[in-house]
Formats: sequence, C-alpha cells, structure tokens
Amino acid sequence: MVFLPLSAQADLSDMSRIFRQTPSLSAFEVCYGGGCAEVKSLALTSDDWQKVADIFAGEDLVDSEQERQLIAKGIAQLETIIGEKIGTSNDLAGTFFEGHLSGQLDCNDEAINTTTYMRLMRQAGFIKWHEIEDTRTRNFFFNGWPHSTAVIRDSKSSTRFAVDSWFYDNGAPPVIVPFKEWKAGYRPADTPIDRPKNASKQTATH
Repeated sequence: MVFLPLSAQADLSDMSRIFRQTPSLSAFEVCYGGGCAEVKSLALTSDDWQKVADIFAGEDLVDSEQERQLIAKGIAQLETIIGEKIGTSNDLAGTFFEGHLSGQLDCNDEAINTTTYMRLMRQAGFIKWHEIEDTRTRNFFFNGWPHSTAVIRDSKSSTRFAVDSWFYDNGAPPVIVPFKEWKAGYRPADTPIDRPKNASKQTATH
C-alpha cells in the first residue's frame, strides 16, 4: 500500500490505521479532506444497509463481470448514504479544492473509503467472485502527481481491477477497469474533471 499525502494536514498513521480497520456496520471510519485530513466514525442503520442489499438481491447467479457492475452500484449507494451523514455529498470529481469547498476527497480518501465499502459488502456475502486487495498507486497523473485507487482481484482468473471513485462526483459509480489499463494512465472519456468549477474562486490540487 503506497500513499502520497497531498495536504499539509494529512496523517500517514491515520491513513494506514483506517485502511487496516476491520469495518462493521455498527462502527467504521471514513476519510475526507485530502489524505485523511478529516476522519469520521459512523454506523449504518438497517434501512441504510437494505438499500445496498437491494442492489444485490436476486443476483445469486451473476458472474464476475456482472458482480463488478453491482459492486460499482453498491459503492455509489454507500457514497450517497454516507455523504448525507458526514457532509461529503458535494464532493466533486477529480480534485480536492483545498480551503474553498468543504467535504471534498482526494484520491487517497477515495481509495481508502472504497476499500472499506467493499469490505463491508464482502462481509455481508454480496461480493463472492472477487478478493479485495491493498490500494495501489501509479507514478504519474495529469499534473505529475501519483494517483491511488482501490483494487480487487477476480478469484477465478486472478485478473486485477482498479476500482476508482475519484473520476466522478459523489454518488456516481466508480470506474472498474483492468489494473494494467489503469496503471498505464487510464482516464474515462466521460469524467467531469475538466468541466468548469468556478475556477476563479477555487485552487485545484490533486
């Protein structure tokens, strides 16, 4: 697991601790603010979790490709639920706008939280065709910064996939693509990263 703290407030010990947590529906932590500069402990209600369970309901015969689609939907649902609880509902795609917008996440926050959400889904028996691995980092990005992602591995084929929530706003399904493709610099064509964000008032940092 490799992280690059991009905020002066980022705490590597917090990042590692939260990544290594054993989450449960009654107690887990999530990161935001850039490099886990802010951490919240929270729990999910039975009604919260039922919204995730409904995504997987009746899907006992899915294959690994279909499961990846359901994983993406489950992560999106959890981002929506948790965003309303901790104030990250307005998290924008691609960038952490330090000092200008509250509730923003950088790629480290996204990678850690996505891994936590997938662990919760696997504990519940929703994820059956994949193993959840450590986060990974590629050594370049649009502006030269390293970039991190959550990772899963197909249990049958052993193919690894990046599960990257950073490319879209809060509550949108993450991209799930072969890790080798992601590592080579993958960027989805429909990412809203480049859309105007009142740039005159905001300074972008990855």
